[in-house]
Amino acid sequence: MSNNLLRNVLVGAGIATVGAIGTKVAVDYFKNRGKEEPEDESKGDKIAASADEVTYAVVKDDSLQKFLDASFGDPGRYVPTRPSKVFDYQGRQYMVVWARDNEKNKNQMLAFIYTPDGKERKMVASVGYTNQKTDYNLKLSDTPFAVEVNDKKITSGQGETDGTDEVDFVLA
Repeated sequence: MSNNLLRNVLVGAGIATVGAIGTKVAVDYFKNRGKEEPEDESKGDKIAASADEVTYAVVKDDSLQKFLDASFGDPGRYVPTRPSKVFDYQGRQYMVVWARDNEKNKNQMLAFIYTPDGKERKMVASVGYTNQKTDYNLKLSDTPFAVEVNDKKITSGQGETDGTDEVDFVLA
């Protein structure tokens, strides 16, 4: 069951959730920049019923900060700027985080994919952005995802483009 893997990812990352694991149509899930509504814990975890749904967890803000501090070894360098996305899509587990990089004075979107056992993660997207420029390093070509910057979808490569105030993680 993918929910067990999603739970393993959360536990391994030291991330606490709010409510049970929920499901949502993928297109709608990725459009939402705000916090997802937590599922009722008493109803138990849900499992995606079709390939166009994601199974997701709502993350507690303070545990996301602890994850960033532990992952990058510099407490307070990265501070979350919008709700993270921790989800299972078509049998693979992902985590996407938007944060302010206080050292480099820019916003950052970081995306990770987890190994099939849920124990290790690999960064597949790093996007730093300000209103002046956006720099990216993307390895999403083996996934169904892209990063959207200024209405342009990018799936792989390293480079720079125009500045922006928002970067989204979307279906390619």
